Amino acid sequence: MNNLLNPSDRKISIAEIIVIVGFSLFPLFFQYPYRVNIFLSWEGAYRLYLGQVPYKDFGLPMGFAYWVIPAVFFKIFGPYMFSLVKAQVFINLVAGFSFRSLLKQFDLVSGQRFLSVLLFCLSYSFFNFWPWYNHSVFVYELVGLLFVTRSIFSQNRRWSYAFAFLGGFFVFVSFFTKQDGGALALLLALALLGYQAIGQRKFAPIIVFIAGFAVTAMALILPFLSHGIGYWFNYGQPPHYSRVSMHDMIDEIFGASQWAKFYFVLILLVGFVKTDSFRNIKGFFQDSKAFTFFLLTCGILVQALIIQVTSYTPPDNNIYFHSFAFAYLITLVPASFNLNRLVPLGLTVVMIFFWWSGTYYKYVQRIVDRVFPRTAEVTDRNIVSRHNFMVNTDSTTLDVDMSEWKSSGLKAFSGVYMPVSTIDGINRLLERPEIKGKEKPLVLNMTELTPLAHEIGYELETPRPLWYHRNVAMFDKEVDLFCDLIGKQYYDVVLFEDVAMLNNFYPYAVQDCLKEHYDRVDTFLAPRRPTNATIEVYVRKKTAAETTAVTPGTSENQVEQ
Repeated sequence: MNNLLNPSDRKISIAEIIVIVGFSLFPLFFQYPYRVNIFLSWEGAYRLYLGQVPYKDFGLPMGFAYWVIPAVFFKIFGPYMFSLVKAQVFINLVAGFSFRSLLKQFDLVSGQRFLSVLLFCLSYSFFNFWPWYNHSVFVYELVGLLFVTRSIFSQNRRWSYAFAFLGGFFVFVSFFTKQDGGALALLLALALLGYQAIGQRKFAPIIVFIAGFAVTAMALILPFLSHGIGYWFNYGQPPHYSRVSMHDMIDEIFGASQWAKFYFVLILLVGFVKTDSFRNIKGFFQDSKAFTFFLLTCGILVQALIIQVTSYTPPDNNIYFHSFAFAYLITLVPASFNLNRLVPLGLTVVMIFFWWSGTYYKYVQRIVDRVFPRTAEVTDRNIVSRHNFMVNTDSTTLDVDMSEWKSSGLKAFSGVYMPVSTIDGINRLLERPEIKGKEKPLVLNMTELTPLAHEIGYELETPRPLWYHRNVAMFDKEVDLFCDLIGKQYYDVVLFEDVAMLNNFYPYAVQDCLKEHYDRVDTFLAPRRPTNATIEVYVRKKTAAETTAVTPGTSENQVEQ
């Protein structure tokens, strides 16, 4: 009985591993709705899978490190949508074990570490079913920070240097995944190693770290200098622009960010207490582990405040800061509340699940709907409730309930479901004479349905932008190129997605060229929520003889709900 109430460190460690593995594997057992922006993950991985060379065959305004893991999983499992879910399972495993190992550097007691790992998995890994670069950039940073802290605390000089070099490697990989997150990772790593250099008079690790960063940078940049990386990679040069806006940062930090600011103030107060109201700053500074943990946590919070401005989609991509702040603050819990005992540990687990119930509630909501049915339908105009007190007057939204979305049955789209209109539109496209029976049709696909490249078998053009967001991933030069090809009626079929609520997500100028030189023969819903985007199918304009041969009264297909 005593063993049950006082689990050993080993049992708690096993529980940590079960939590990390369990939360990471969870996505493998479900199908998912088509994810906004997942098309970009698929196409980048697919191009690498085909052996295309970044910047030479496809341009992108960032590094290509994010797509490496998905491309490897395409090689193993095939270029299918669900292979991306499997890749994210691996990324979540790396993130969970890296966070756990990082906390072990700071000697948290087993119960404190278990709770922090649980929070990390529940609040950050659990809902990340699909890979995305704003997530992967932090995972690479996390691995880099793990090696940096191991370098700081290692008693073996050779291992310290090896860890510092590996830290530099992974921090650059983070930068080569996304510039803003990687740059902040570099500053944080330099701050930690700089503290060690000043406090312990150990300058070699920071030099080795910089060497690791520089060597990796040269290895990943120099081979692509002749392929146009200087044009594509965004470092603020024209035609790119900087996303760093002091005005936006001030607005976001002072107008929102309550949780991050709350943690930051609380941790600064802890620092104030630990320095005995600044009377013992030197003593706090000389406590290597305590001050490094303090500096790391403050750095993560500052990073989270900045990253929500520079990488604003999705809005919760900086949510990892909760786990770091929680891990730091829970070390202050009095020893009398022994988190290595089952009862205090169990109570805290329950409270964490209650705190973060929003991440899993949708899975139990169906049970709640049965046990506590709504008293009236939300469509009943005679009863006003929180579900119908506002009237939607947006005529651009043809909202399709996600419960009506279906699986397409197409291998490339395995593991995802889409609106029936989208599936029917794809099936009509596959039956078109410009597609069916042609070995290599010429297709320009400016839509989110990038897996059609594998399903139809058309070749991806080179060199081309990886995606088509104007003034983000492509510019006037590329717009003119596409319009020139469209004017010459180069393509058999052009697919264009009209997303009314997004600014030039697919260039309006290209759509105008299509309307002038091609015939629109079909329109169907794009697989996104809200369903206010449509995919247009264009084919070459018919000659006069072909036009007269068309059956009178025939018109293009209309959007189906």
